[in-house]
Amino acid sequence: MTVRADPISTRDFLSLRPRLFAVAYRMLGSVSDAEDIVQDCFIRWQQANREHVSDPTGFLIKIATNLCLDRLRAAKHLRAEYPGEWLPEPILTDDPTERTDHDVSVALLLALERLTPLERAAFLLRDVFDVDYDEVATILERSPATCRKLVTRARSHVHEARPRSTVSPSEGEAITLAFFQAARTGDTGALSRLLAENAQVIADGGGKAIAARRVITGRERLVRFFAGIAKKQQGMPPEPWHFRHLNGLPAILSRTPEDGLIQSTALRIEDGQITGIYIVRNPEKTAHLAPVFDLPMRQDT
Repeated sequence: MTVRADPISTRDFLSLRPRLFAVAYRMLGSVSDAEDIVQDCFIRWQQANREHVSDPTGFLIKIATNLCLDRLRAAKHLRAEYPGEWLPEPILTDDPTERTDHDVSVALLLALERLTPLERAAFLLRDVFDVDYDEVATILERSPATCRKLVTRARSHVHEARPRSTVSPSEGEAITLAFFQAARTGDTGALSRLLAENAQVIADGGGKAIAARRVITGRERLVRFFAGIAKKQQGMPPEPWHFRHLNGLPAILSRTPEDGLIQSTALRIEDGQITGIYIVRNPEKTAHLAPVFDLPMRQDT
């Protein structure tokens, strides 16, 4: 059966689309899955008897949340069997007018991964999207008391993911470009100065691209890691690259000349040093970033 969209209801839905995407992206950590959820919401919105919908925002957020919960439960075994480390799909946050509102940092999304689906949903609805407990209870079909307990448990995990300090855009770009140059050339002295003592690298190849299979921790190990990569790449053509902001973090997007593989490298910077490096090489997670390379390239430094 073909569902015809009436212009008024479509306009209402489109005004809520960014918020629905924001909910779904944080729940799932996937751009493509979040877009699928939004599309499913639109279909259900068109099929609903809207005369009985007094609160379109609450109605659609409930649909989106429950669709995400269903998807998380169905994919539980896939996450458990994921090859190597898992990172969320990187999302561009360069343009403030196009940003998914509120925090989409990698650290937060990784913290959310440690929660149960219900804890994740309750925390996001209450603490990120400022939904009151009665409405959270309606959306999750649980009592307000139960939802309070879910949020309290979630907060204890998420609190540790909050950065201790913020970095200005100019400082973030300067540190990122300095790190990129040092990593490309294997400059161990510069790498040592830029990296915090307990810095970490988390890389996601998804079993489809070469990437470190475990978290690498510690300044000395990271210096050796990047110096080793630089040594192996000597004589290879330079990769096209762009400085961008991904998930609110300064980042480099690069693409290998031989196969076009896109890699995102986002940096978590605290107190002037790099504390976290998030590398996504899984082509299924970076394909949506390809249009960035249609823009003029940064000049090599």
